[in-house]
Amino acid sequence: MNDSPVALITGGGSGIGAAVARRLLDAGYRVTVTGRGERRLRGFAESLGRPSALLTAAGDAASYDDVRNAVDRTLKEFGRLDTVVSNAGFATHDSVADGDPAGWTEMVLTNVLGPALLVRASVDALKETGGRIVLVGSVAGFVPTPGNLYGATKWAVTGLAENTRRQVTEFGVGVTLVAPGRVETPFWDGYGSLPPGRLLTAEQIADSIVWAIRQPAGVDVNTVVVRPLGQPN
Repeated sequence: MNDSPVALITGGGSGIGAAVARRLLDAGYRVTVTGRGERRLRGFAESLGRPSALLTAAGDAASYDDVRNAVDRTLKEFGRLDTVVSNAGFATHDSVADGDPAGWTEMVLTNVLGPALLVRASVDALKETGGRIVLVGSVAGFVPTPGNLYGATKWAVTGLAENTRRQVTEFGVGVTLVAPGRVETPFWDGYGSLPPGRLLTAEQIADSIVWAIRQPAGVDVNTVVVRPLGQPN
């Protein structure tokens, strides 16, 4: 019976999620990655040589049925669940005063409802293993920016992390909010260009996430804010 730990990562086919998956696979974890695009998930698996320790599950992070299905498939395939990483999210890169509301519903549902659904779908399994929940937030969830609705969704994630911690800590489940600053990932594709100045890499953020996940039993790292040197806000 394989008792190596198991992690489930939403939005795991690219960017920070994919970097976390690679780090955990290298550390001996079995890993499920989810995403809306089957082609991207398939390409990610193929880039790693389709390891038996990797399971891919296509689905929408804002759909409870899809999230529950990913958790159920993970438990069926690997027999346990030790860590969930809520990484799926995106920005519309506009503002409340002059932006296009057509994209806001999907952003709010993915960024805010998605993490809550993952917690709900996985908490029973995590109670059994004394597992950990990681929510990927943003510096934008601490520093207000004029008109930034994306930032407002990340403020919600900041609050959700602490609210969740206060409920599940009694079950022996840890909760970590990891809030990156500017990172060179596909996040910026919709913006049209990378922001100026130094950027972190997805791998550097993955190192912080994996560090929090692999803390000794009984240690619960709650908030990690990681900026590139030179980012003032």
